[in-house]
Amino acid sequence: MKAITLPEFGGPDALALADVDTPTPRAGEVLVRVAAAGVNRADTLQRQGHYAPPPGESDVPGLEVSGVVESLGEGVDGWAVGDEVCALLAGGGYAEQVRVPAGQLLPVPEGVSLVDAAALPEVVCTVWSNVFLIANLQPGETLLVHGGSSGIGTMAIQLARQVGAHVIVTAGSAAKLEACRELGAETLINYREEDFVERVAQVTEGQGADVILDIVGAKYLSRNVSALATSGRLVIIGMQGGTRGELDIAALLAKRGAVIATSLRARPAAEKATIVAAVREHVWPLIASGRVRPIVQSRHPLAEAAAAHRELEASEHVGKILLTTG
Repeated sequence: MKAITLPEFGGPDALALADVDTPTPRAGEVLVRVAAAGVNRADTLQRQGHYAPPPGESDVPGLEVSGVVESLGEGVDGWAVGDEVCALLAGGGYAEQVRVPAGQLLPVPEGVSLVDAAALPEVVCTVWSNVFLIANLQPGETLLVHGGSSGIGTMAIQLARQVGAHVIVTAGSAAKLEACRELGAETLINYREEDFVERVAQVTEGQGADVILDIVGAKYLSRNVSALATSGRLVIIGMQGGTRGELDIAALLAKRGAVIATSLRARPAAEKATIVAAVREHVWPLIASGRVRPIVQSRHPLAEAAAAHRELEASEHVGKILLTTG
C-alpha cells in the first residue's frame, strides 16, 4: 500500500510517499481502508523528530482517519466488513490502510460525509475528555479556549455551547474570531491586540474563567492562572509556547485552582475505548442532529501531505485540514 513515511526528520518535504507493507489486524483490531486522515499539530512534531509514536505503534504519522472496514481481527464483534467508520489512532493514519483497536472505532455520524468524518475523532475525543470528563465543565460556567479557530477550538466552542456554558476565545485575526463567533463564541479576543486576562476579568465581572483549554503551554501559564475563577481548572494540552514556565503556587492556592496537563496518544487502549464510548453516547447524537459539525478548511491528496503541513503551520486555517486517498 501507499503511505507517508519519514526517511529523515525535518520540514514538510521530509514527508515521503512510499510503498510499505499492508498491516495485518491483530486480535481485537480491524483493518480500515482509509478514505481520509486528519492533519494535526502532533503530526508536525513527529515529522520534526519531537513526538515519537508509542512503542509498538506505526511510524507512519496520522492520529485519526475515516474509511471502510476491510477485515476483522480475531475476537472482534459489533463491526462488519463494509462498515463506514472513523477512528482514533496512535499512528498510521497517513496511509491507504490502517489497523485500529475495535474500541477506537466510531460509526460515521449521520449527515457527515465519509471523507469529512476524518475531521472528528481526535478533536472530539480531545475536547470531550479534557473539557468535560476531566475539567467537568458545567452549564452556566465560562470556558476560555485559546486558539479558538483551530480544529480543537472549533469543536470546543460548539460542545460547550450545547451544554449551556459561556465561551470566550482567543485567536490572531478578525477573520478567525468571526468564524468563532459564528460557532457560538460570545467573547472574542484578538491576542495580538488585547490582554486576555484583562478581557476575561471584564466580561466575567472579575470572576474569571471556570475552565481554560490551553494549547500554548509555558508562555501562558502564569497569565492563565490569573484568568482562572475560584475553583477554576486549567487544562494544558499543547506546548506551542514552550515547555517550561513559572507557576505562582500562592496565586493558585488563593483560587483553589487546578492545573492539569494531559495527552491522548499514549494512553492505553482501554482508556481510549472509554473516551470513544463516551463520545459516541454524548456527542454523536449532537452531530447527527446537525447541532455540532466538523469544520473543514481544506482537503489535500495523500501525496501532497507536505502541502497540508505547510498550510497547518502557516496558521491561517479555520478548523481541520484533511488528507484524502481517493
